[in-house]
Amino acid sequence: MYDFDTIIPRRGTGNIKYDRRPELDPFWVADMDFASAPEITTALIKRCQHPIYGYAQAHHGLIDATLGYLLRTKNLTVSEKDLVWLGGLVPALSLAVRAFCSPGDAVMTCSPSYPPFLNVHHDGEDVQLVSLPHTQIDGRWTFDFPAMEAAITPRTRVFLLSNPQNPLGRVFARNELEALCDFCERHNLILISDEIHCDLILDEATTPHICAHALPARYHDRIITLLSPSKTYNIAGIGIAYAVITDDSLRRKFTASRGHTLAEINTFGYYAAEAAYLHGEPWRIEMLQYLAANQEFLLSFLAENAPSLIVNRNQATYLTWIDCRALDLPNPALHLEKNAALFVSDGTFFGHPGYIRWNFACPRTVLAQGLEKLVLGFSHR
Repeated sequence: MYDFDTIIPRRGTGNIKYDRRPELDPFWVADMDFASAPEITTALIKRCQHPIYGYAQAHHGLIDATLGYLLRTKNLTVSEKDLVWLGGLVPALSLAVRAFCSPGDAVMTCSPSYPPFLNVHHDGEDVQLVSLPHTQIDGRWTFDFPAMEAAITPRTRVFLLSNPQNPLGRVFARNELEALCDFCERHNLILISDEIHCDLILDEATTPHICAHALPARYHDRIITLLSPSKTYNIAGIGIAYAVITDDSLRRKFTASRGHTLAEINTFGYYAAEAAYLHGEPWRIEMLQYLAANQEFLLSFLAENAPSLIVNRNQATYLTWIDCRALDLPNPALHLEKNAALFVSDGTFFGHPGYIRWNFACPRTVLAQGLEKLVLGFSHR
């Protein structure tokens, strides 16, 4: 039995969640207030006991653990050469833009979206952004394919996908993903599938995650799947991620775009990832149960105390998308900062002003206090 209720003081430890705005209570960045799985801490301490911390590479234990994880959880049989190790997924998005876009080309994505999706086109030379809103059908967020067909340009080269979707918490079904791959095939797009939240599904039996590389093989020559244990096991500060690219030509183009711009991955990232994939599953299961209960608490509390807010019910992630437009506030996030001393994510940065994103991955007492401050803050007009 793991402890997710204990409050672990974090201010003054050099983390951006608490120390960027120490005067505010933070419910913004995708960073959990839970101690990582103890097996990860044990692995890091063991590695620290070897007193040389030189340049590192992916060791055989990590490679075997990762290939085993992909087979066990994603039903993927891939080889070591199909893995491209990275210090993070945001750099991977930038690499993709540089690898597959020439001056005058465009990148397509759907919003609301993780802010780098709306900005990495700037890392290319004269690359444009085509962004379309997700649509709701029968209360379910999905792709607006007619709008996408109307908006695509002959120079669009890349589609950026977030699955599970951040900030909507949606786990896309197989038929939706195959329709997206068909769209990419018709328009000769490279599909970059960011699946960093894929192990944070609140009910895996009802909404299983379908990895992009688990789709039919005919699509694989245009798919790059981005993965990491960082969000799931709360090790984002260590910096470890990887791309799965099974097509040799696609992998060569992607890796060639790295140049000399990316830092070396540190040795602790490799060992943390290995421990997570080998030993972290019991912790992950209990953590998801706690997150699911937190979401139910949040939904119930806001339905009773702030009924004008439209609160998204997540299938995955611990980041709730809240529609505050009924309050008629110019900037709900700034309002909460000034009137409730809360730090939340501003929907403007996701492409949708009038919304906020709220992180509920914290001890329930902390969540309750934060929600009480939110309701009180919104009552000040």
